[in-house]
Amino acid sequence: MDSHITIFDTTLRDGEQSPGYSMNKQEKLRLALQLEKLGVDVIEAGFPIASDGDYQTVREIGKVIKKSSVAALCRTRQVDLERAVSAVQFAAKPRIHTFIATSDIHLKYKLQMSRSEVVESAVNAVKYAKSHYDDIEFSAEDASRSDPEFLIEIFTAVIDAGATTINVPDTVGYALPWEYSELIRTLKENVSNIDRAVISVHCHNDLGLAVANSLMAIRCGARQIECTVNGIGERAGNASLEEVVMAIETRKNSMHYSTSINTKEIFPASQLLAQITGKGVQPNKAIVGDNAFAHEAGIHQHGVLKNPLTYEIMTPESVGLTSNKIVIGKHSGRFALGKKLEELGYFLDKDDLNEVYVKVTELADKQKTVEDQDLIKIMATANYSNQNPNRTLAAGG
Repeated sequence: MDSHITIFDTTLRDGEQSPGYSMNKQEKLRLALQLEKLGVDVIEAGFPIASDGDYQTVREIGKVIKKSSVAALCRTRQVDLERAVSAVQFAAKPRIHTFIATSDIHLKYKLQMSRSEVVESAVNAVKYAKSHYDDIEFSAEDASRSDPEFLIEIFTAVIDAGATTINVPDTVGYALPWEYSELIRTLKENVSNIDRAVISVHCHNDLGLAVANSLMAIRCGARQIECTVNGIGERAGNASLEEVVMAIETRKNSMHYSTSINTKEIFPASQLLAQITGKGVQPNKAIVGDNAFAHEAGIHQHGVLKNPLTYEIMTPESVGLTSNKIVIGKHSGRFALGKKLEELGYFLDKDDLNEVYVKVTELADKQKTVEDQDLIKIMATANYSNQNPNRTLAAGG
């Protein structure tokens, strides 16, 4: 069984649709180049029918990206398809990604179409896209709330029509991991021509389960995960690229899969997105948050300073950081404080360190964390006997 997992990044499309994350053409081009450097297999560049600006942006991204496939999203409507086909005409590896809803609630209230009409629309769209390009993806919107028998019918039909990837979105983040994995298994076992297409998953995070659902899906036969940098996207966001990739990378003892991602470009990609959008990453965000490799608790600090494996399951360097971060605060221990002072050029005996420790904890109670400059000021208030006379102080000390 193929163990390679295709990483389909939709930061520039689904991610940009989240409130406050809109990007202009130049910003999208910068991020697209970083995504290519990151090693994503597919970049979903936009929704060309949405606006002339989005159309032009997809065209420009297609011109500059050479290694990754460039996908344009479109509904199964003819005007959408024509716009998408035109938008990726200059791409080295063009993909058309067309979709239509398949859940009964969407058919009744949004589309006002019968199941047979939806199948016909999907098949016609795939055939039209296939007449222009080889790489065609079809998505059954709201698949996780759709009748599995209807999904089997429509996926079989679109694969016969030429789809090379079939996507099973958890559009509203409703599925539980065991439900979603069972759906993927059902499709894998019952879509008669599934050997001619890749199963893809696109999970939203409304219940905080997007990554878990995605990982469960690949265990049951999915081989493409659709995700975004920093997990941005509609409502609560999409499956986080960095979390999916590093889970696969870190837990190879349990998941024998691989991706093409250069993990050292994960943090730079996260930071670039935050810079472009002006939206910072939450501190406790897995992999790329400020606290992901930070330690304040004394027991943790002592362990990490002795051997990082005690409290870190991956190295900061593996995701593009230079080191972990020892934060001095009221929970810090003497061991970590002593190491931090040595970095600043101060070498104290046990008694002096205890005295400084008391002052540091008093200050930490007032201002939560103690910065290097605070430590230098504390050290300047007394003449400690074991202070290194040749120390080099931090800038401004």
